[in-house]
Amino acid sequence: MQGFIPSAACMVTCWAFLVAEALLIAEINVHLRRRRERDASHSGGGGGELDLEVISVKSMAQETLGAWGGHLATAAYLFLSYTSMVAYASKSGEVLSRLVAGVPEPVSGAAFTAALALLVAGGGPGVTDRVNQLLTLAMIGLLLAIEVSAVAVGGGLSLPANANWEQVPAALPVIIFTLVFHDMAPVICAYLEGDLARIRLSILLGSLVPLVSLLVWEDIALGLATDLTGPGILDMLKTDWSYTVVETFSLLAVGTSLIGTLLGASQFFIEQLTNLVSSSSAQEQVNIKEKMNKGIVFRKEDGSGHPGVAAILKKNRLSYIATGIVVVPTMVIAATVPDSFSIATDIAGGYCMTILYGVLPPLMAWAIGSKLSGTSAGLADEELPKDMRGEMEWDMSSASAKPVLVGMGVFSVLMVLEQMFQDLLSFNASVVS
Repeated sequence: MQGFIPSAACMVTCWAFLVAEALLIAEINVHLRRRRERDASHSGGGGGELDLEVISVKSMAQETLGAWGGHLATAAYLFLSYTSMVAYASKSGEVLSRLVAGVPEPVSGAAFTAALALLVAGGGPGVTDRVNQLLTLAMIGLLLAIEVSAVAVGGGLSLPANANWEQVPAALPVIIFTLVFHDMAPVICAYLEGDLARIRLSILLGSLVPLVSLLVWEDIALGLATDLTGPGILDMLKTDWSYTVVETFSLLAVGTSLIGTLLGASQFFIEQLTNLVSSSSAQEQVNIKEKMNKGIVFRKEDGSGHPGVAAILKKNRLSYIATGIVVVPTMVIAATVPDSFSIATDIAGGYCMTILYGVLPPLMAWAIGSKLSGTSAGLADEELPKDMRGEMEWDMSSASAKPVLVGMGVFSVLMVLEQMFQDLLSFNASVVS
């Protein structure tokens, strides 16, 4: 897409839409978290706490929309996670192969992805968050250095006159793919223990970093590319130092995005594996009780019964398994599919992200609002649970919320239809040629 004004307008619009969706996801996630805590306290549970109990988008959709919502969210999330990981692994291999001469792209991409996978699996959300913060600060520092270098050679800090608005639709998937961070929203809600004020602040400030970085980068690239009389991009990269800075910035941008996606996906699989093992454990306890009633259960010398599956739920072991489920297929696809980066970004940004983080959240909020309205209609206000009497600052059951939810949903559907239209045009063009 050519022209700073069209690209900047498109980026800001997509950012505002995605932030609104992320804040809505946070509201839904915290609402379900408080409901689980209330149910656990009523049932006498809640004594033992998990290190980080993440309520995934799949669980959110299943609890609000039913089984069909859970299945749709699962399919979209898995497809999104793997396509995003393939894109990041492919791009990191491409960048590293330029920085380290002689190393093939598949090898460098696999090594980079494996290193970050070890960080996520071994360090957990806490350590990963601190490392990601350092990498983000380093990326911002390099971006400032690039901007200073661009200004020094006559580029940057400009508004190129050319404006091709007709190219905006084709750029939407890449922009959405670049700005989306919603796979981290459930992790942030768990990490900040459902504190909505801190969650909102984290979402707003965290989303501003990639937006500002993209706007500055777009200004630099377009300013240098469109100034035919001045220096070009190659002039800016004519020194080894400048070339290394730009490539390192690109690698850090890919790495921080990969960490977020990998952490969110691994936590998703940890939740699914935990639920699976918990179901198996519950069934096993039933079988043990039946055997005890029949007098055929065998006990260990210390008097305990069957050891069960507690060892399987050890944090690190489960984390390594979940991370491996995400990383291994990613490495294989990135190494074997040519041009996997552009293919993955189009699919992920045009369909998966828009459906999962654009269409589903308003539907989930609508379902919650309808349920709250139905519940409150039959109860006095003092009889309602605290979190259903307006503890949240934004009431999903209010009349003013419904037009907002409809608008968000319609905008998301239109983006999906636009991507389908663009794909049909491309397909027809390829058939004709």
